Amino acid sequence: MPADLEDVTHEVFVVVHRRLADFDRRRPVKPWLFGIALRLASEDRRRAHRRYELAAPSLEVPAAAALADELVESDERRRLVLECLQVVAIEQRAVLILLDIDGEPAAEVAAAMNIPLPTVYSRLRAAREKFAAAVRRARLRRGEP
Repeated sequence: MPADLEDVTHEVFVVVHRRLADFDRRRPVKPWLFGIALRLASEDRRRAHRRYELAAPSLEVPAAAALADELVESDERRRLVLECLQVVAIEQRAVLILLDIDGEPAAEVAAAMNIPLPTVYSRLRAAREKFAAAVRRARLRRGEP
């Protein structure tokens, strides 16, 4: 949940601090960190239905600089991607993000997620299919080609 982002981020740093001695420095750090963040985010989502919180007003300062049209278009694309990623199961989504967006090697993703390499490729294929289908449906709903 967006309101929990700061707390979960803090938990990531605590876990990293606690497990840093176990980290194999010959491996890339990004997939290792992503694995920790994914597990904590997944745990937070499972606990979310049992929490009750009151929303506080946002204190974010609006960013200046870019043209309004560019901001709107960029924001719409970002929302489309985020909306379509929600259709993909979390385990598949993690693989899709790590490989296709972050460009991490499949072997590192497998090690970070503690899954076999063929499972990484299977999840990636399924995630790509679900994501592409979700994008097509979203574009049709919006009247785009």
